[in-house]
Amino acid sequence: MQRHLISAADLTRDDAVLILDTAEEMARVADRPIKKLPTLRGRTVVNLFFEDSTRTRISFEAAEKRLSADVINFTAKGSSVSKGESLKDTAQTLEAMGVDAVVIRHGASGAPYRLATSGWIDAAVINAGDGTHQHPTQALLDAFTMRRRLVGRDAGLGQDLAGKRITLVGDVLHSRVARSNVDLLHTLGADVTLVAPPTLVPVGIESWPCEVAYDLDGTLPKSDAVMLLRVQRERMNAAFFPTEREYSRRYGLDGDRMARMPEHAIVMHPGPMVRGMEITAEVADSDRCTAVEQVSNGVSIRMAVLYLLLGGNEPAITHTRPSNERSIPADEEK
Repeated sequence: MQRHLISAADLTRDDAVLILDTAEEMARVADRPIKKLPTLRGRTVVNLFFEDSTRTRISFEAAEKRLSADVINFTAKGSSVSKGESLKDTAQTLEAMGVDAVVIRHGASGAPYRLATSGWIDAAVINAGDGTHQHPTQALLDAFTMRRRLVGRDAGLGQDLAGKRITLVGDVLHSRVARSNVDLLHTLGADVTLVAPPTLVPVGIESWPCEVAYDLDGTLPKSDAVMLLRVQRERMNAAFFPTEREYSRRYGLDGDRMARMPEHAIVMHPGPMVRGMEITAEVADSDRCTAVEQVSNGVSIRMAVLYLLLGGNEPAITHTRPSNERSIPADEEK
């Protein structure tokens, strides 16, 4: 990871642990009466969203404002993009305005990489989701939630997820969340299993650093965390399973199935949840479900990423910084 955050696969173990540890410090800011740090004062961050989003866009905006950055929100609807403006022209317009970082979500896989490497703009680029490719900050907040729940807040500092057994269930084929989580969780030492209908398993998955199963009931008793993935109908151009009832019967998580999980195991969902299909209301509203907690943790993770990319004298996360080095200068905590 040099200057941009494009893919979870770009992170080393030390990079990832540094971000998670920094996020723990950022989370303490939320407990203060004044939830702000002066770290990015005078910096301008653009949220460049070509796809609809609620959690990710608001989470990034909250993180940027808590770090005192100047925030510009850009959506494709109502902009010159709807008139046919290209990504290049949009980027050059932002460059002319002197922005310091661009958070981009785009329907085309590879768009953030293109923006970061094209020379169109001299700013840090953070991928907020591109097509079916990657969503690195989602993977980081998921790992942050797992470490807090399965290892502990204080005990987890400096630690990874070695030996933890994570199961991802659902529409793997269209899921950038699944791809990002597999990459990051493998880097952090976790054992990952993907469970999905055969029609929703990508070609070439044998090269992914994970196991593949088709029987959810067989994996639940040995899972420390089970993450349900939303069926992304907006990306489907064919019938990938017979009916919603059939999908729910085989791959949905209800109270009976949750009871087969170990007592310490947690249920996760990146959102938005389709209740009654991949997850029942009973499970979604239980204490074991971390969906709301993931949203809260997302702000801390995105604060950490922005801080490490823009906040210090160094322009990015480096591989030479010790993983236990203090992330936030003492004078900024006052």
